[in-house]
Amino acid sequence: MTRGKRIYVLDTNVLMHDPTALYRFEEHDVFLPMTVLEELDAAKKGTSEVSRNVRQVSRFLNELIEHGNGRRIGEGIDLISPQGVNLKRGKAVGRLYFQTRTTNGKESKVKADNQILAAILELREAHPNVPVVLVSKDINLRIKASIYGIAAEDYENDRALDDFSLLYAGHAELPEDFWTIHQKDLKSWSEKSHTFYEVKLRKNEEWFPHQCLYVADGDETIDLRVLELHDGKARLQLLDDYTGSHTVWGIAARNREQNFALNVLMDPDVDFVTLLGTAGTGKTLLALAAGLAQVMDQQRYREIIMTRATVSVGEDIGFLPGTEEEKMTPWMGALTDNLEVLTSPSEGGAWGRAATNDLLASRIKIRSLNFMRGRTFLNRYVIIDEAQNLTPKQMKTLLTRAGPGTKMICLGNVEQIDTPYLTETTSGLTYAVDRFKSWQHSAHITLRRGERSRLADYASEAL
Repeated sequence: MTRGKRIYVLDTNVLMHDPTALYRFEEHDVFLPMTVLEELDAAKKGTSEVSRNVRQVSRFLNELIEHGNGRRIGEGIDLISPQGVNLKRGKAVGRLYFQTRTTNGKESKVKADNQILAAILELREAHPNVPVVLVSKDINLRIKASIYGIAAEDYENDRALDDFSLLYAGHAELPEDFWTIHQKDLKSWSEKSHTFYEVKLRKNEEWFPHQCLYVADGDETIDLRVLELHDGKARLQLLDDYTGSHTVWGIAARNREQNFALNVLMDPDVDFVTLLGTAGTGKTLLALAAGLAQVMDQQRYREIIMTRATVSVGEDIGFLPGTEEEKMTPWMGALTDNLEVLTSPSEGGAWGRAATNDLLASRIKIRSLNFMRGRTFLNRYVIIDEAQNLTPKQMKTLLTRAGPGTKMICLGNVEQIDTPYLTETTSGLTYAVDRFKSWQHSAHITLRRGERSRLADYASEAL
């Protein structure tokens, strides 16, 4: 192996999580223990996302070996990335090495993690002058490695942010002297019952499309939304007020953030909305209310499609009885609970009182994530619940299903991630918020205030 480089030993879960991890270590070398190959081989069957990733890893490895430019495997294979793998790195290329020592009968009975550690210790003895680093998503294996004096790191190449606290919130408070600062360059006008402003951006004003802003004006607060940014100027719109008698399907906003959410949910120019918030902040209720208003009242969309990332996302749901919709029903308690609120005589509004459950059922479809590949949704209002459990790859798979006239809504709480090896900074929901914040047709709102009940609010704080 080339001196002056580091050797990264990849654990199986890293490749299961990101098949392109082979090519993510720039000029450094990558080493795969035989145990990793055996675990990949055992996990290749099935239709889950993990199985697909494993098969992709096998294809990458086979391609590298076939195009190994005449080198024998023991000499290392250049890690030249295939077409279609987008890598933000220089031209320097490391080499891929495999463990070539034959496994004997005794080692086959040793736990896989211990076999990987043994392979690393042997590798370190063979190359004492080269730093050897274990890369694993398994915290316990990293602890074991530290005990043996082996440098171990988490795989962080897929992190959208270094610190989750830096995630774009979708709304911000303006200084009280905002109007005074922009007095000279401020333009205002009214059009189609809406009030618009245009201001020249200052150095400290970094805004994004459809970001919601609020500024104190005496005893009142003015809520604005950034509609467009161009040539150093921002066009703002005075937000609709959904906190009073002006409701959406009988639902009124109970706080400023919910009012922000209803404004972007009801805007046909916003194709993609992400709502982030803890339990009880109203994410599902607001998304459903806006969907019913636009499907039933305005007939802007043909129907509502609701899906969610179950804890066993991508796994077979065939053991549950019934059709696809019946199989997904146990996972959709949030949908049925919120529909009860939206259709009740006292809270459902005029349309809610008139609409029967059968009518709503005909316009709301429940779909499984298993069958999203290859589909295209035309003029649909798609709600993706529990999106924090999606990987960035799964998020891409879902969002690329959107056809003309479709609006996608992603709901989630990153404090409740159930998928193994996903964190706040690597979740597909965090990834989508960060990547879409500058797009003209997307909006994000972080809901912080719970509105479920006094009991729920106190429990979330005290327990």
